[in-house]
Amino acid sequence: MLSDADYFLVETTDQLLDYSAVFGNDNPVYIEIGSGKGEFISQYPLLHPDKNFLGFEVRRKRINNILKKIDPQQHPNVRLIEVLVDEKISLILPAASIDGCYIQHPDPWPKRRHHKRRLFQAEFLKALASILKPGAFVQIATDHEEYAQWIIREFAGCDLFASVQEDPISDEPHLSDHVVTFFEREQRRLGFEPNFMMYKRI
Repeated sequence: MLSDADYFLVETTDQLLDYSAVFGNDNPVYIEIGSGKGEFISQYPLLHPDKNFLGFEVRRKRINNILKKIDPQQHPNVRLIEVLVDEKISLILPAASIDGCYIQHPDPWPKRRHHKRRLFQAEFLKALASILKPGAFVQIATDHEEYAQWIIREFAGCDLFASVQEDPISDEPHLSDHVVTFFEREQRRLGFEPNFMMYKRI
């Protein structure tokens, strides 16, 4: 009998991921980059059983915490990948294969000397665009004001995406079934309100 880790964890290889083999169906695939403590990846897929969800998380401790929140009976449409996401994501996922991407509270790396470690860079956006289907969305949330402005500038410099609204930043989530994560709840408690952004792959 497979353990939960064996069931949910997907190993990366030098071959692009085969969704049919991973999920056992051909349903649309959505990704969450940085699954954190697992609130989204454990709750949101329950509301959308006709969609598949891949959660990316680099830290094994967080993977283990997520595994405590999911089980094969309730979450047959969830899989996890333990890897640091950057522009190499296009070497893991097939081109034009993803219907949507969720990135919630990525590390802002606030010190200037660490800005090069930020997820949102020109090369990452090109790679992200390559795996998204035309019209697919990217939903982003960050409570770090300076990083929000950084993200907007990076998207503005990439002609592969367009904001879905005139003002790229909203103080309300775009999805009616938004899942509040532990980090969002804690930051709100400390007085830091999230900035929500939504972009569409052109």
